[in-house]
Amino acid sequence: MSFSEAPKLFLRTVLVTLTIVSAVFVSASETRAAAVIVENKGLLGIIKGSVRDEAGNPIADAYVSFFRVGTSQLLKQVRSTASGNFLAKVLPGTYTVLAVAQGFNPVTYQSVEVSRSTELNYRFNLERAGSGNTLPEKRPDRNSSKWRITAAGIRASIYQNNEGRTPVADTEAKTDAPALENAPGETNFVSDDAEKIKRKSQTVVETFVAGSDGETYTGANFATLLPVNENTEVILAGQAATNPDAPQRFETKLTFRPNSRHQLRVNAAVARLGKVETEKSRKPLGQFSVQALDEWKLNNGVVFVFGLDYSRLMGAGGDSSITPRLGLQFDLNSKTRLRTSYTTQTEEKNWSQAIDLENAQVAFREPVAVQDFVVENDKPRLNKSSRFEFGLERILDENSSVEANVFFDLTSGRGVGLINLPIDFLGAAGDKLVANQQGRAQGVRVVYSRRINDIFSASAGYAAGNGQKLSPQALTNPANVFENAYFQTFFSQFDAALRTGTQVKTVFRLSPQATVFAIDPFQGRMAIYDPGLSVVVTQSLPTLGLPIRAEAVIDARNLLDKQAGINTEEGSLKLSAQRRILRGGILVRF
Repeated sequence: MSFSEAPKLFLRTVLVTLTIVSAVFVSASETRAAAVIVENKGLLGIIKGSVRDEAGNPIADAYVSFFRVGTSQLLKQVRSTASGNFLAKVLPGTYTVLAVAQGFNPVTYQSVEVSRSTELNYRFNLERAGSGNTLPEKRPDRNSSKWRITAAGIRASIYQNNEGRTPVADTEAKTDAPALENAPGETNFVSDDAEKIKRKSQTVVETFVAGSDGETYTGANFATLLPVNENTEVILAGQAATNPDAPQRFETKLTFRPNSRHQLRVNAAVARLGKVETEKSRKPLGQFSVQALDEWKLNNGVVFVFGLDYSRLMGAGGDSSITPRLGLQFDLNSKTRLRTSYTTQTEEKNWSQAIDLENAQVAFREPVAVQDFVVENDKPRLNKSSRFEFGLERILDENSSVEANVFFDLTSGRGVGLINLPIDFLGAAGDKLVANQQGRAQGVRVVYSRRINDIFSASAGYAAGNGQKLSPQALTNPANVFENAYFQTFFSQFDAALRTGTQVKTVFRLSPQATVFAIDPFQGRMAIYDPGLSVVVTQSLPTLGLPIRAEAVIDARNLLDKQAGINTEEGSLKLSAQRRILRGGILVRF
């Protein structure tokens, strides 16, 4: 072993040891769920948490409603994000908190006391409707017309988010009562009054320090939610870093909900992507993008989404792209869901920890990730990839689920950064080049998820198909960098959410050495796509009497420093984007 390899071996040993110690610490913690109470000196109390199904999978767009105990008055309502998380700021008092999602039975927490000095953390585990385990489904007269009329009135009250005549606190107590002979199918709605809590703006700021290959970068991400009214909000978000090649980005998002079954979203963003090398000079490059989405929740568990994506390079290039975006989701029964979608990708957002806001989520790119572009005719070309996929998700039991998807990818042009190391190369870095990836890929993926208990959960996935890999002839013939090949890839993930406010996410990824994915087979299913072992630890911090919430994040990617590539007699060729990254940051929420 050479002297230059000793520091790497020592660092690898330390990182693996830290990972094992973290796992032991997680295993030794208690396994009973409870509300986490954190001191917070703000005027409003905070209730946050997650909404999940029987298998522990997050439920997006679930409604979490807050009622004054003993009344049917709706005081506040928020929606869960794509990761199933929710957050609400409420006035001090005692509430009944109800969580409900389309196709699931509601869950209620009674008499939740909130003061301005506490922060409560709850997890709602919703069961799919139709499983036969709820009191209405066990009634002897469940098939009678009078019960169907009564149930129709209840559904209208839940999904249209209006208040009914029956107080929420009395709903469970009266469930076993006989159905009324002349039960009306209507509900009386109560108008809002002065007690209704006005939505407040929210701001989240994250500062970080990241290091890779001996270089250190600092930067910050921020996101601000500005409520316009109960159905409209605007989000302003930005990203900045000291690395001149790191992404600098500003975006705005507008969300409007005409009703509970219809949602419109418009996102616009402008970003500086760094500088690109051309034949004549090194020029700055930017990107402008707009996305418009229209989402409809139809009857019988059908969700339909359609929209447009537009992107255009600025500065050194002027290439553009406009493509449709389609999605359809259909619930066959209480345990089986079908999905199909067509999406495009012109930029990569691979941040491991997205920022959660009320009714929304904001994701960013890695701070040290440099997006590579192909230069043709002295102009950079926009990266263009698309995916069509369809599949199903099946709830196996109250703790586990499985999903299977078939995907078809098309890449019309994508820059892939490579490092060429000759066989006799002794320096710290080799020649860098950008290859143009074009072609098709298709395959199938299967993901199994299991909730071990209220704290621990795990998942594993396998994907296989036909794609592209680095060609052994790439070093001698740069025109043939990629070749078609069969691929297999596997991942396993273990998550822990402790009562101490500590969250640990461990991901292990195993892929063939030379495989190059334009779109990862598990895209949208996980947040970390780096090879080898990655660990993310999040810890809630004391607020020291300030009206804020803070948490520390340690993000270690590719701990074993595995990089896809090939080795031949002429030398080696490796992907430059899969480097080991260590990142530490502080996130503060106002």
